[in-house]
Amino acid sequence: MFNRNFGIILIVALAAGLGLVLAQKVFGPSTTKAADTIIFYPQPRTLPDFSLSQSDGTRLIPGELKGHWTLVFFGFTSCPDVCPTTLAELAQAQKQWEPLPESIRPRVVFVSVDPERDTPARLGEYAHAFHKDTLAATADVPSLERFATALGFVFQKVPGTHFAENPDDYTLDHSSSIAVLDPDGKLAGLIRPPFNPQAIAADLQSLTEKSAP
Repeated sequence: MFNRNFGIILIVALAAGLGLVLAQKVFGPSTTKAADTIIFYPQPRTLPDFSLSQSDGTRLIPGELKGHWTLVFFGFTSCPDVCPTTLAELAQAQKQWEPLPESIRPRVVFVSVDPERDTPARLGEYAHAFHKDTLAATADVPSLERFATALGFVFQKVPGTHFAENPDDYTLDHSSSIAVLDPDGKLAGLIRPPFNPQAIAADLQSLTEKSAP
């Protein structure tokens, strides 16, 4: 069930959000990283182990994200508005940092919270229509819930009026922020909507250049 642990996830996510707000009030803005769009945590947070299935059949695990600044966005391919808009905005940012070496170039990961309908082939085709470098992944619902909780995100299945007759008649509510992971694969901060592609690109390019070996 999509909403089996939704109450717990929501409480954890709200607590994480409140913690970020309180940390900003107590500690003030980060003095080690300047950015126009990213809200940094006082200290990067280590993520628990996770394993997601990528559209190319490989596994996305913590070690795969090391060495790059990474933006993680949750959604689903049937999303009517927020998801395609955000992916289009991120694609604009990705085009601006394409000149960076692939070995350090920032990454965008689109995580589908609709594994029932988003097959790997469908997910990959959808994500790559926005930008060829976008990574697309999903997992079973319990794994997605754990990953979402670690990022401070939530999602919930919302049945439609004809769900009883048609199991595909549903949508999903999900967090619309973007998680920012540092080159160590730790949760460094968040980007909240509305999104400015040019500012996101400038922030990620600056951070990448500063952390490059």
